Amino acid sequence: MADWDRQRSRLSDRLRERVVDEHVLAAIASVPRHRFVPEDKRHAAYADRPLPIGSGQTISAPHMVAIMAALLDLSPGDRVLEIGTGCGYHAAVTAELVGPENVYSVEYHASLADETRETLYATGYGGVSVRAGDGKQGWSEHAPYDRTYLTCAAPDFPTLLVEQTRVGGVLLAPIDDGQQRLIRAEKQADGTLDSEDHGGVRFVPLQ
Repeated sequence: MADWDRQRSRLSDRLRERVVDEHVLAAIASVPRHRFVPEDKRHAAYADRPLPIGSGQTISAPHMVAIMAALLDLSPGDRVLEIGTGCGYHAAVTAELVGPENVYSVEYHASLADETRETLYATGYGGVSVRAGDGKQGWSEHAPYDRTYLTCAAPDFPTLLVEQTRVGGVLLAPIDDGQQRLIRAEKQADGTLDSEDHGGVRFVPLQ
């Protein structure tokens, strides 16, 4: 029987070299990543690398989830839109920081969305809202969002996602204009984005 708690704690400690936000590290230490990966990949659940989860999708490396959470500067009660639910791990980490009832996630693959909803419920994150649909459309019913992030690479921030984020809110995404870069953008009063580049990344493309 694997000692998941110890492995998770060790992972969180290893990430200190990259992430200093204690709240984020505590969230990583809390979420049972092994419950979100396919059974045949569970032995590697706490290795700091991406893993395939089916449908051509991957679960991001824990350090990338942690870096993104830190860049989003999440606080309890923040309303968050996630594009690309995948297996739900990233949403669960976000839920640890803002509260599950404040996380809204859109997944392109309906079968994955159904499966992930069950996993989130089974792991104590049943308050996270997941729907199947086109991520570029966002989820207007629950807008405006304080934070919006994509777990898949897009050529630019989709217009509707910018519209659904409040003024002063933050968007974060791998932007691919020939080379993927992690871009953090703050929405200005006139609707434009003030962006900063946080380096090269590799994500699956937005569908």
